Formats: sequence, structure tokens, C-alpha cells
Amino acid sequence: MATKIRLQRGGRKSYAFYRIVIADARAPRDGRFTEKIGTYNPNTNPATVDLNFERALYWVETGAQPTDTVRNILSREGVYLMKHLKGGVKKGAFDEATAQKKFDAWKADKQNGLNKIAEAEAKAKKDAAAKELAQEKKLNEEIAKKVAEKKAAEAAAKAEAEAAAAAEAATEEAAETPAEA
Repeated sequence: MATKIRLQRGGRKSYAFYRIVIADARAPRDGRFTEKIGTYNPNTNPATVDLNFERALYWVETGAQPTDTVRNILSREGVYLMKHLKGGVKKGAFDEATAQKKFDAWKADKQNGLNKIAEAEAKAKKDAAAKELAQEKKLNEEIAKKVAEKKAAEAAAKAEAEAAAAAEAATEEAAETPAEA
């Protein structure tokens, strides 16, 4: 029986969620499977992979053929690196402890890279928010300036109208006063 490591689709329409399963090569994509070894969610950023590392390594060493996507997932999770290191141990190139050290160093380096990417993304988001806030402040200042100018113009027009009304009242009063005298 030829076994495959493949993705089995789940989730709702336009929101795919996959199980990583061991299945017979002749079984349909969403059909019967032998074992579920993990999940893959491509909707998150970065994509979330929950994998039973030991079982995945066992099936890869047993000869199960992964699909292209699953091969990429297993490679990113380090299953193929561990298979390679175990092959080196079998050949006598180095011992089990050295292989584990190399794998741990690779995993730590990978985690540092992911942390740097996450920090850069967070910094970019923070900078974009600060830039947007600065633009909004500038726009609000311009609006406040226009409102102040409009209020000043209205106040000047009102003062002018009051002055004109006072001058007219004074003129009328002056015109009425000589007539009464």
C-alpha cells in the first residue's frame, strides 16, 4: 500500500483549514485516512502549523510520500532536517547528541528570524499609525485654523455691522437733535 502525507480540507467556504493526514494514495482528498498528524491554517499571518513532529518524522522515514505543499510544511518545521541528521548518525558521521545540538541550533536560529520579522512588522505598523496620527493632527490644525479665521471674519463683520449701526444711530440722533432745537 502506497501511503501519502496530504492535506485534508475543512473549514467553511472561502476560509480553508486543513488537517495533515496519512492516507492511502488511492483515497480521495477528503476521504478515509490512517492517521491525523497535524493541522495547517493558511488564513493567519504567518500560516499556523500544529504538527506532531515525532509521528511526521516516523512516517517520512517509513517512506510516506508527501504532496508538494506538505513537503514545504514539513521542511519548514524541520522534519526533513531531522531525517537528514538521523541519516548522518546511522552512517557514523556524528553522534545523536551532536545531531540534536545541530537541530536545536537550527530551530533557535529559525525562531530568531521569525521574531525579527514579527518585530519589524510591529514596528512598521507602529510607524504607520504614528504617521497617520501626525497627518490627522495636521489636518485638524488646518481645520481649526480655518474655523478660527471664519469666526474672526464673522466677529469682524459683526463688529463692523455694530459699528455701522452705532454710526447710523449717532447720525440719526444728530439729525434729530438739531431738528428739535
